[in-house]
Amino acid sequence: MHADLLFTGGPVLTPEGRTATAVAVTGDRITAVGRQEVHDLAGPRTEVVDLAGRLLLPGFQDAHVHPVPAGLELTQCDLTATRTADETLAVVRAYADAHPEREWITGGGWSMEAFEGGTPTKELLDAVVPDRPVYLPNRDHHGAWVNSRALALAGITRDTPDPADGRIDRDASGEPSGSLQEGAMQLVGRLTPPATQADRVAALLHAQRRLHALGITAWQDALVGDFLGMDDPGQAYAAAARDGSLTARVVGALWWDRERGAEQIPELVERREALSHGRFRATSVKLMLDGVAETGTAALVDPYLDKCGCATANRGTSFIDPEQLPKYVTELDALGFQCHFHALGDRAVRDALDAIEAARAANGPSDTRPHLAHLQVVQPADVPRFARLGAIANIQPLWAAHEPQMDELTIPFLGPERTAWQYPFGTLLRSGARLAAGSDWPVSSPDPLHGVHVAVNRVVPESAEAPVFLPGERIGLADALAAYTAGSAYANHLDDTGEVRVGALADLVVLDRDPFDGPVEAIAQTRVARTYVGGARVYAAQEA
Repeated sequence: MHADLLFTGGPVLTPEGRTATAVAVTGDRITAVGRQEVHDLAGPRTEVVDLAGRLLLPGFQDAHVHPVPAGLELTQCDLTATRTADETLAVVRAYADAHPEREWITGGGWSMEAFEGGTPTKELLDAVVPDRPVYLPNRDHHGAWVNSRALALAGITRDTPDPADGRIDRDASGEPSGSLQEGAMQLVGRLTPPATQADRVAALLHAQRRLHALGITAWQDALVGDFLGMDDPGQAYAAAARDGSLTARVVGALWWDRERGAEQIPELVERREALSHGRFRATSVKLMLDGVAETGTAALVDPYLDKCGCATANRGTSFIDPEQLPKYVTELDALGFQCHFHALGDRAVRDALDAIEAARAANGPSDTRPHLAHLQVVQPADVPRFARLGAIANIQPLWAAHEPQMDELTIPFLGPERTAWQYPFGTLLRSGARLAAGSDWPVSSPDPLHGVHVAVNRVVPESAEAPVFLPGERIGLADALAAYTAGSAYANHLDDTGEVRVGALADLVVLDRDPFDGPVEAIAQTRVARTYVGGARVYAAQEA
């Protein structure tokens, strides 16, 4: 039979390396991988793509991403491109002026490093939007910035207690300052106008176009449920899967309500069955164990330091009782759920590994493939446990670099020993751990090639002059690409994707060059020329 699609004339990244120069696709599957002999499969109706020396590789997969909130933010007050306080406030003012009909000013994506201590005040917002409430989550979505009008509508005063899972930041006099951390975000977030189902579907499809343009053919949505006022994307995925507009392959991680216990598990089973259809499968459960280091909510074994380098009383926050966590994970594992842990601090990482170990002891070996996302601080003693337990290390490479958020809001409060344990990609890989990779978009850029650049260089592309962050934790280009392809495919249980081999689904990406032929410092300059899912082209750059 003649192939439907034939790629020729360029290097092909296979599990054996760049050993092939041609790939044939028939239907939605790869039917031949080789060199000149594959050309014989061309027929009168075969579409032939001349790679012209460009690299063909498996489609990228993002193992931890939030496309629907990202899509919604892009249509609201989008602050992701701002870097300073003045820039941020100018965008807020311009958006408010352009949308006088909006009852609330919502959106988000501002950078903590743009403001002293990472916590902007209500007075700054009051100066640009005095007449309407404003609710703007920051880039990592673990904190929100609000104005006085929003605080008043929520009834938040100096006498309002902190919720059990969050913190109301206060000024020197005890008044709410305008920053809300973790669970305290919901005090205001629950009052914001909810998105409609049509809004959520539109946001999903907008985000899907963006991700396909970056070569992403599959992903794991790291939060399908109701969390701190964020819109639940579950029904949007179900609708798009049923009408065929979902062209990516998606795993949904159902939200574990951290205010409840095992009684919610039957509901998760019901949601798994109700939502899973076609290219969307709600087969994972998201367990958020802690917060983030910049706000002192990542869970640490030893206390955070203060500005003087002295130990404080703060060890961060455990959102799920560590004593109950092994029971929850054991039951979820027995029901065939994958557990997807948010674990930044070393205590959260250890708690997740302890829970996986308990599940393995109770249930025996399984193919549930638990994974730990973020892994900012990992104690050396816990590194070998990943390979031993079959726990996937789900890395977000863009964070592993010297930037103001790292240098000013993190390193001083961790101290030198724990700083050296941050984002240990190389150490994990050498220990035998399986790496998957993701972006956490809209927290950071969804571009896999930028993530690969930082994983290889430990320097962000726009700060090439910065010192390398922990050089010993750099990984090679082939290993970084494998994390974004085969590694994430494994985490997503998409075993017939992630590699260019005969029989695999034809989820493929053509780059605009072969990054192996250039210096590693130039990886981020690489762009995606074409993206295919199941042999169907879902993106093509104009010049491609």
